Amino acid sequence: MAAHPFDIDAFLAEPLTARLATNGPTIRPVWYQWDDGVFWLMTGPWTKLAERLESDPEIALVVDVCELDTGRILQVVALGAAELLPWDYDRGRQLLARYLGPDERSWPETYREYMAVPPMEGLILMRLDPRALRALDYSG
Repeated sequence: MAAHPFDIDAFLAEPLTARLATNGPTIRPVWYQWDDGVFWLMTGPWTKLAERLESDPEIALVVDVCELDTGRILQVVALGAAELLPWDYDRGRQLLARYLGPDERSWPETYREYMAVPPMEGLILMRLDPRALRALDYSG
């Protein structure tokens, strides 16, 4: 894999929001977990994302920052086929805790429901092992 202009792992460890594009086209903000070169995302009955990906799994995902006060302007763009997987409590908890904090009791009720047994109907994980990953640094 080609060298990148900044540490992608450190950048993607920040609790940033990604934007996911599917054929349609549609674009939506998503939370993600970056783990060993793979993006993990979640979706559920509140969206038609799983239905879209079943008919065409090809997606584009971008994570970026544009901090005009510091001059930090970074982008990571990933392309590939999303894989839909059954809900996994450990992976789901890890993803949600990244954004909501480690104490599930402090999470809004909606997110605590994701940890219910059995899981919310239609709650699934998505896995993106990027076919292409590009990092861009437009910082000054």
